[in-house]
Amino acid sequence: MSVSDLDPVPAVALLARPGAARERLREALAHADVQIVLEDDPMTLEPQALQDARPQFVVIALEAAIEDALERLEPALSAPGLTLVFDEAELAARRDGWEAQRWGRHLAAKLHGHQQVLPPGAEDEPALQLEPGLPSTPPLPQETALQPHLEQARSWADDVPADGLYSPPAHLHEPIALEQALAALQPVQPEPAAPVQAAPEPPPVPAAAPSVFTDHTAWSLVDEASDAPAAAPVATTTGSPEATFDTGHLSLVDLDAAAPAGSRAGALLVLAGIGGPDALRRLLAALPSGLAVPVLVHMRLDGGRYGNLVKQMARVSPLPVQLAEAGQRATAGEVHVLADDIGVHAAADGLYFQSEAQGISIAALSAEHSALVLLSGADLAHVGPALDLAAAGAWVAGQVGEGCYDPAAATAVVAAGMVAGEPQELAQVIAARWGLDDDGDAA
Repeated sequence: MSVSDLDPVPAVALLARPGAARERLREALAHADVQIVLEDDPMTLEPQALQDARPQFVVIALEAAIEDALERLEPALSAPGLTLVFDEAELAARRDGWEAQRWGRHLAAKLHGHQQVLPPGAEDEPALQLEPGLPSTPPLPQETALQPHLEQARSWADDVPADGLYSPPAHLHEPIALEQALAALQPVQPEPAAPVQAAPEPPPVPAAAPSVFTDHTAWSLVDEASDAPAAAPVATTTGSPEATFDTGHLSLVDLDAAAPAGSRAGALLVLAGIGGPDALRRLLAALPSGLAVPVLVHMRLDGGRYGNLVKQMARVSPLPVQLAEAGQRATAGEVHVLADDIGVHAAADGLYFQSEAQGISIAALSAEHSALVLLSGADLAHVGPALDLAAAGAWVAGQVGEGCYDPAAATAVVAAGMVAGEPQELAQVIAARWGLDDDGDAA
């Protein structure tokens, strides 16, 4: 293997218990053109040994048995410049054939910082990502190609008959302006005689408007203020008492109590799958310490070990992370991890969790107050409901970039015009829209 200065081989540490999962991960790293500087069991590994190996990436096979070991290794795993890549140990042990090769290509792309995840021989396939811009301008016609047609048209021009079916009458002339036509219809008024010197008289009362049509150029707006008769004085009765306004029984209206069900049922729903733990970790770590809406996380896990996911995300999230339970109310500024059989329903005072065999339903969210983020591995069945929610006014976004191992659903919403970005970038937009300031007010 050759190493160049422009593309150095990444140094990787593999932390996994002995077994099939560790062997599968070792095989994937062997084909990823990386340098394995450390391979050890996290149960017996010391933090100093991990620091001395100086890895750039740490690949961890997650399982319930190593939860305490990861907490002990937290100082070494939190070193700046160190990137963690998580994989479920049970999934890694069962991964084989085409699925193992596909996952290995995505792992290699993440470790080397590129987006080439196609199998060998498919590098020249055209990109499916739509790019903005106008289509290329077609070439202009050549003048030499048009010259024969121009000469032929010129030779036939004398034989083309003229339009002799209509000729304007001789008494008609060019049209005149409307004002001139109306003025021509006015009767000729005789010139008034010279006025005789006489004593001044009061101005006469204006007569009714004549019925004949006069020149509209002399029209003017009526001064209603001068022509209107003076209003008659209002008679007052000295015996009637003056009305008084009783302010002793006034009270404020509870606007929230009159709000319809679901008006305050907003939430940020995050959907993920394959490659989701790493993307979810990056998204939650970049969120602020306060949000005006609750964060709902749904990521399908084989075996349903959602308690482990809660512990993993609680280490990096500035928001409290807990497992959602039926009957519990979704709290703003907290992260609720949803199991496969937990859904939501809208009430007058917010969202409540309920047992639902089909899991979370996107249609149950209030579009005006909700947001939806599709990360790597999100189910394609959620694309249609997500776009329907966006059409109703919700904010919808999809993950893009090298860390998106399974981009099918996220790319579909991005192609439909939704917001696109890395998890950290999406977290910044969420913080700007629903973050709280120091006083607890919405941004």
